[in-house]
Amino acid sequence: MTKQEAYDAVLEQAKAVSPELIQIPYMPVGVYLQEAEDLHNWSLTDKDLLIGAGVLETSLEELDILCGATRQAQSNWSEQKKLNDQAIEQWAEESPRAFDLKDQLIHTFRYAYRKDKRILSRVSEIAEGGGIDDMIQDLSDLEVMGKNNPEPLQQINFDMTLVDKAGLLSDAMADLRAEANGEKRNANEALEIRNQMYTLLKEKVDEIRSCGKYLFWRDAKRLIGYTSEYNRRRSN
Repeated sequence: MTKQEAYDAVLEQAKAVSPELIQIPYMPVGVYLQEAEDLHNWSLTDKDLLIGAGVLETSLEELDILCGATRQAQSNWSEQKKLNDQAIEQWAEESPRAFDLKDQLIHTFRYAYRKDKRILSRVSEIAEGGGIDDMIQDLSDLEVMGKNNPEPLQQINFDMTLVDKAGLLSDAMADLRAEANGEKRNANEALEIRNQMYTLLKEKVDEIRSCGKYLFWRDAKRLIGYTSEYNRRRSN
């Protein structure tokens, strides 16, 4: 069974894990997965003894499947996180231009429309909004305002292409913002599924390790396979 097949096989079971029961990895996920896979191989030698001591045979089978499923879930989350980080980085690079253009237009419009109280009042309203969503809408509003009232701008030799640019930049920033928000939601969902998969996996790992420690408490050579090398290193 491939990792993707394993992932598909247990996805609905993982999604059913309620939020209050979800556990968060306490060690690097790659390390935990390798230890879980090592445990699966190690436990096959003791399969009959483990089953005889209460471990369900299905738990041994599911351990292998959950290793693959969780590894796929981890890869999915890593990819989504990368895309999310890229979208955030692109927004951080592009948004200052948009805010700067808004400031330029407001500054110019206040002067150009200084004799028109109605338009000037509207410019002041636009200037009040300082958030991201405000900026996107404000650029669009400033574009419409400039195109509908071009004479005062032309009288001060204002570059009217900046009005067109405001509209284009408003659309571009809206799309970029939507992409960033979408990637963030996808990354959050992928992380939650990863943690749900990990929760199911940890349940099997804990069950098998606990039984192995019970069975081989006086057999150091077999016992070592039922303990975490990562935890042993951290305790030294």
